[in-house]
Amino acid sequence: MIHYPDAAVIEQIARAAVAAMPDLFRQHLDGVAVHVEEFADRETLDSLDIASPWGLLGVYQGRPMTERSIWVSGELPARIRLFRRPLLAERDATGVDLHDLIVHVLVHEVGHHFGYSDEEMEEIDEGED
Repeated sequence: MIHYPDAAVIEQIARAAVAAMPDLFRQHLDGVAVHVEEFADRETLDSLDIASPWGLLGVYQGRPMTERSIWVSGELPARIRLFRRPLLAERDATGVDLHDLIVHVLVHEVGHHFGYSDEEMEEIDEGED
């Protein structure tokens, strides 16, 4: 029987993944919140030109570190949003371990926090194979 963990379990996995990151990265993640939601909202999907809510596993929202300035104020804190139902569907469709999938998505979104584009993150992923 397939287990469908709730949002609290997914958040716990994500927090453990952040805690396990090297200090060099982790020290720059203070203040970056991790939220788990069932699906991305329509506004988020539209902003990324994604038609289906099943097509987005996670998203980084905030100003990347490479674009920050002391002259910018009044912004909401950066956050990473993980989407539970699409993550579980991806796990079911691919057979990838849920922990590994969450870590992969989280690392991808942390990459955006450090200023990497989707294309650059894909190149990094391909280099790991």
